[in-house]
Amino acid sequence: MAADTIKDHPGERRLVNFRVLLSVVVMILMTCGLIARAFYLQVIKHDELATQSEENRIYLRTVPPVRGLIYDAKGRLLAENRPSYNLTIIRERVKDMNGTLAELSKLIDIEPDDIASFKERVYQTRPFNSVTLKYRLNEEEIARLAVNHHRLPGVNVEAQLVRYYPDKAVGAHAVGYVGRINDRELKNIDPKLYEGTDVIGKTGLEKFYEPVLLGEPGYQEVESNARGRVLRVLNQVDPVQGEDVHLYLDLDLQKAAMEALKGKRGAVVALDPKTGGILALVSSPSYDTNAFVTGISYRDYSALRDNINRPLYDRATLGEYPPASTIKPFVSLAALDSETIDSEYRIFDKGYYQLPGDDHRYRNWKRTGDGWTDLRRAISRSNDTYYYDVAVKMGIDTIHEYMTMFGLGRRTGLDTAAERPGLMPSREWKRRARGLPWYPGETVIAGIGQGYMLVTPLQLATSTAIIANRGKVVKPRLAKPGIGVEPVEVQPSVEKDKDDWEVVVQGMIDVVDHPRGTAHIRMGKNRKYSVAGKTGTAQVVGIPQDIKEEEARVLEEFQKDHGLFIAFAPVEDPQIALAVIVENDSKMAVPVARKVMDAWLLPRMNADGTFSRPEEPTPLPAQTTEPVAQTGGQ
Repeated sequence: MAADTIKDHPGERRLVNFRVLLSVVVMILMTCGLIARAFYLQVIKHDELATQSEENRIYLRTVPPVRGLIYDAKGRLLAENRPSYNLTIIRERVKDMNGTLAELSKLIDIEPDDIASFKERVYQTRPFNSVTLKYRLNEEEIARLAVNHHRLPGVNVEAQLVRYYPDKAVGAHAVGYVGRINDRELKNIDPKLYEGTDVIGKTGLEKFYEPVLLGEPGYQEVESNARGRVLRVLNQVDPVQGEDVHLYLDLDLQKAAMEALKGKRGAVVALDPKTGGILALVSSPSYDTNAFVTGISYRDYSALRDNINRPLYDRATLGEYPPASTIKPFVSLAALDSETIDSEYRIFDKGYYQLPGDDHRYRNWKRTGDGWTDLRRAISRSNDTYYYDVAVKMGIDTIHEYMTMFGLGRRTGLDTAAERPGLMPSREWKRRARGLPWYPGETVIAGIGQGYMLVTPLQLATSTAIIANRGKVVKPRLAKPGIGVEPVEVQPSVEKDKDDWEVVVQGMIDVVDHPRGTAHIRMGKNRKYSVAGKTGTAQVVGIPQDIKEEEARVLEEFQKDHGLFIAFAPVEDPQIALAVIVENDSKMAVPVARKVMDAWLLPRMNADGTFSRPEEPTPLPAQTTEPVAQTGGQ
């Protein structure tokens, strides 16, 4: 056997011993490292890691408050909360948000607008709070999500309360609606109050009384497992539900006014002269507010926004119109109180008026004139020539002073989200706004409510109530006093001679009752109550020049005169004062007013001709403050 095949046993033994020793050293070092790491984690970092572990297992979850309800004068719901199964996501439980959203889009139909809105809100909410992706899931969608829930950590199906408006379009502009909180609103709200809540009042009463209706959120301290499923509730602070708001608004009268308008563009404002309570606030055409609650699609919103009839526009509080001849009773009172004329003052109307030294003729609506005309006849016949003369004698600044006293050309202070002031011109206003002097001819047409003068239907109704009250001013109000709703402050009266009021009221009665009164025929027959009113016909500015040719025939209607009518009834004991405007239809306002007054007065008329005051409704049971149970989530 060759020498090189003989094994080196001593060398092999040394190699084995070295390897064993090295292994022992490595094992000792690793053991020491593990012991050191365990000591570091269990002793040095114990408090910090224990806290982190507890936070992963136990966290605070916001419980949103129940939003307050809105009732009409008879206790009927105008805005309520209904349960809805909604798709929500807790971002801390989702590893890949974009991937999860893509997977959800394959399972159920989700609008791109919903995804965009979700992405804006999901990173601005409190940790471990769910954010709604889609509202009102149907049974099939719930089933699909339940079958795939093991693949969608952080995705839940929750039962939540969602705002609902039972009568849809009937109170749209008055009640308003809630909608998702946008970026601009997020910068201005208190995040603590809106934790767990992703909607806010957008328009109308919902916006004005947002602090009252909102309530305060509660909290749950919950324990969850590693997958985020809630195991138990350790502690709970109940939310404080929002306060309910009760209105003067009467749903039956609101519906009657809408039906009377027959979908025409226009507005009706009716109020109780004794309290200032708004009985009806209608803008036509209207729209279904429920479409906005959970987020309206861009397509649907564009259809509303671009509708030529402008259903989103609140004509009752934002519409600014020339008051036309409805201004004449107020001009009459101003002329009497300023001693510009007396009740016996009269002129001979040849059918036109001329300023001294001017050949231009300002024509009466009746081209042949009315002959000798006094104040009462001027009101009943709506004689333009008489008021041209009175306006010039009084002057524009005096007209401005008195019309402002009646509340025309300034905001009424109604408890709604938006109201325009209108415009009551004066010399100072024109110099400031236009940089031009005031011309005598502008005073002439101001006497019949034309020119720069603009008012809202709400202002006209409120001013008419002052005449009904013979000078007592009432501030219009939608909500009755209650928790969070302040009582209406006392307004100073418009002090005038009693005889002045009566001569003007008598002229307004003649408008309706006299055979030659401008509202006599259209008011109709067989009335069981007395009415004092005043008609008006407002000229319309020409349509824009860039309108397409194919729309020309449609837009011809938009060039017709507006019809206005103000009234109160009954004259002896006023129960209702109202203003009606129908755009581009000068004959419809009076019949609309008749139907509204019938709807309000006839059911309340006693056998002796007196009227019963509305009874206060029996309060309904309060809403529950318990959170809505969750279902089907992770």
